[in-house]
Amino acid sequence: MRREPLILGGGPAGSAAAITLACSGARPLVIERTRETGDALCGGFLSWRTLETLARLGIAADALNHARVTRVRLFARDRVVETALPAPAIGVSRARLDALLLDQATASGAAVERGVVARANEDGAIRTGDGAWLASDALFLASGKHDVRGSARPAAARGADPTLGLRTRRRGAEVARLVGDAIELHLFDRGYAGVVLQEDGSANICLAIRRSRLTEAGSPDALLTALAAEMPTFADRLGGDAAPIEAIANVPYGWRARAGSDGCYRLGDQAAVIPSLAGEGMGIALTSGVSAAQAWRAGEPSSAWQTRFARQTARPVTFAGAIRALAERPPMIAPLLPIAVRLGLIGAVAAATRIAND
Repeated sequence: MRREPLILGGGPAGSAAAITLACSGARPLVIERTRETGDALCGGFLSWRTLETLARLGIAADALNHARVTRVRLFARDRVVETALPAPAIGVSRARLDALLLDQATASGAAVERGVVARANEDGAIRTGDGAWLASDALFLASGKHDVRGSARPAAARGADPTLGLRTRRRGAEVARLVGDAIELHLFDRGYAGVVLQEDGSANICLAIRRSRLTEAGSPDALLTALAAEMPTFADRLGGDAAPIEAIANVPYGWRARAGSDGCYRLGDQAAVIPSLAGEGMGIALTSGVSAAQAWRAGEPSSAWQTRFARQTARPVTFAGAIRALAERPPMIAPLLPIAVRLGLIGAVAAATRIAND
C-alpha cells in the first residue's frame, strides 16, 4: 500500500490537490484516464474568487485569458438586463485550464500517469482498466462527473426529471461583438444557457436542461432550433461557424457528500455539484482540492474533513439551487429582473454563490 496520496483524476480538483500536497513535501500520484488533455464540457467561467485560488496555486489569470468578463447579462422572455460583476472574471476553455494545472502539478513534484482508467473502488483499493490494483493510505477521488464503481453518487440525487448538459461553440466577429465582456444567461422553460467568450475568441455555449425538455424536442439539434425560434437573442448567439453539440447526462445538481469514509477525500463534483448558472463549479473544485490536501497534511481524518466541506458548500449550493428553480420559470422571473438590478440583487446573488476559502 502506498503511503503517499493517490489522486484519481487530473482535472482542476485533482491538480489543485496534487500541487498543494507536492508543495508541502508529499509525493502524490495522479492517475488520469485520458492520454491527452481534452476539453471537458463544463467549467468555462472562472469567478474572481476562483482566480485568487488559481494565483495561489501558481496560475496567473493572464496565462488563461488576457480578456476579462466584467458584466452579467440576463435574458428572460422579452426582458434583458445587465449589471457589473462584483469583480472581473474570465472565460477559458477547460483544455487550457486543465493543461496548465496539470503541468503545474508535475512541476511541483507530483507524479502523473495518463491513460489509466479507474474501474472500481473496492475496500479502499482501486482496480484499473488493465486489471492492476492501486491502494493508498489516502485516496483523493477527483473523477469529476464520472462516477467510479464502489464510490458512485446515489442515483436518487438526479431527481425524477434529471438535468442534462449540452455544449456547443460558435465562432465569428458578430457573435464576439454581441457577447463582448459579459457572461450571459438565457433563461427558458426547464433550462438555461450560459454564453461566454473563451481565450480563442469563440463563444462557449453551455445549456443545462431537464430531460423532459430534450425529449419533447427529440434531439439536441432540434432543441437548439426550437430555442432559437423561441428566443431571437439566443438565435443571434448561434450564428457564425458551428462546432458539434456535446452532451453529458444526469448531472445531480444540489448533491453534496455530507459524510465520508476514512481514507477517501471526495473532491470537486464528487463532493458538491452546484447549479452551473452560479459559475462556481471550478471554484468549488479547486477549493476542495486545496482544502483536502491541507487537511491530510494536518492529520485530519477524511470523514471529518468531508463533513466540514459539506458545511462550507451548503450556502452557495443551496442558494444557487433556489435561483435555478426560478430561472427555469421565465414567466415568473422575467418581471423581477429590472427590480433585481435596481436593488443590486444580482451582484448580491453572485457574491452569495461564491465558496468561501478556508
